[in-house]
Amino acid sequence: MSNRFVSIWFRYLRTDWFTIRSPHLKDTPVVLSAPVHGRMIITGTNTLAESKGIERGMALADARAILPHLEVFNDIPDLPERLLRKLAEWCIRFSPIVAIDSPDGLLIDATGCSHLWGGDDQYAEAITKKLNARGYHVRVAMADTIGVAWGMARFGKESLIITAENHPSAFMSLPPEGLRIEDEISERLHKLGLHTVSEFINMPRSSLLRRFGKEFMTRLDMALGAEIEMMQPVIPLEPYQQRLPCLEPIVTLTGIEIALQQLLETLCGRLQEEQKGLRSAVFVCYRVDGKVERVNISTSRPSRNVNHLFKLFGEKLSGIEPDLGIELFVLSAPKVEEHLPAQESMWKSLGGLKDSRLSELVDRLTNRIGLNAVQRYLPDEHYWPERSFRQATSLSEEPTANYQVGKVRPLQLLRTPEVIEVTAPIPDYPPMLFRYKNKVHQIVKADGPERIEQEWWIQGGQHRDYYRVEDEEGNRYWIFRLGHYHDKTYRWFLHGFFA
Repeated sequence: MSNRFVSIWFRYLRTDWFTIRSPHLKDTPVVLSAPVHGRMIITGTNTLAESKGIERGMALADARAILPHLEVFNDIPDLPERLLRKLAEWCIRFSPIVAIDSPDGLLIDATGCSHLWGGDDQYAEAITKKLNARGYHVRVAMADTIGVAWGMARFGKESLIITAENHPSAFMSLPPEGLRIEDEISERLHKLGLHTVSEFINMPRSSLLRRFGKEFMTRLDMALGAEIEMMQPVIPLEPYQQRLPCLEPIVTLTGIEIALQQLLETLCGRLQEEQKGLRSAVFVCYRVDGKVERVNISTSRPSRNVNHLFKLFGEKLSGIEPDLGIELFVLSAPKVEEHLPAQESMWKSLGGLKDSRLSELVDRLTNRIGLNAVQRYLPDEHYWPERSFRQATSLSEEPTANYQVGKVRPLQLLRTPEVIEVTAPIPDYPPMLFRYKNKVHQIVKADGPERIEQEWWIQGGQHRDYYRVEDEEGNRYWIFRLGHYHDKTYRWFLHGFFA
């Protein structure tokens, strides 16, 4: 399959944008102006102004003399770049590789895409019609190289869809400026009587190189296909991505589900061949009106289970608003990891952290109520209670320490101990009562103290004396005194709750 590229030329990009914002300007000559060396110079025109003899580079005063009722707007310097980026993102519905071609164009790598629209002619026609419907005047050309497509979009006079057979003749018919060379070089070629590529292409390369420079030869080779020209996509291409264009816009939830099912089956089939599984996926729906609907999911383990992934997406599909219809579906997996088949033991029931049902349950919960709603914790080698555990990165992470099972610990441990008021005999008798959140708790049973020293290699400070206490209502708490009684700075804290 030969490479195919599309060049889109927005001849009136900026004035089209002003007209789109103010439809009443559609039948009005419009120009843009900017100060240049103390004079207001026209920097952009629309078709009507151009047909009346108004050109770029003309002084605004001269233009007003020709058309007294000319509509004039101040030019916005960064407007073309912002417009082209938005248009490039919109054109991703036609190909995953779209690049900005400043100052007034876009480039599309259409290799392997046009057959989805029925061929090159229908593909280019669809691009043209949709951009025209948005209010932009465009010329769309398609060829085997970026250089020829670019030149034909701006200087082509006949068919702008260049087949592989017609590529040499189309290239030969281009004027020098169709090669994207400097104005100075194209003017020199015209002065020499060389008005088309065919008039100098057969000259010795050494002569052309000596007269016009290396950049000129590079442009020639790119247009011929002898040198590769790289494109910088406006959105980096995901390695694992599947696309599904629609002949007719999809407006129902059932249609969206069918499209998602097909994309998941294709993507997961590829992942299975490469022994990989996805950890995150994005389902993007491109609407006819140019808006984009997006749904994200994530998994706790690499997965290529179509049914499971479909259920994760299914809980969020109802939030997609198709409006006038969706014309393109894209499923991509930004995060992919190795996923080798696991050997299962016979005659044994599945269970534990390695059970796929557990990871699928976690996936459903996290995608429904939030990524941080379900956490797994592992023991950590610290004496300080709030440091004795850490958050695991995944279900498959192995612990590096053991839990201290020889000592009783509360079921719920506060992240930060809370200060309480305590009445207790001295020197080391258990507390008699304590006040927590303006409520007094009379202690009827107590056990302790259990002393835990500061970890001197981390920080200095006072030790803690912990007590397990039970109040008159049968509730049990874990409280501690920070420091000795004879220290003027000692305080009491509540650190946890027992079941």
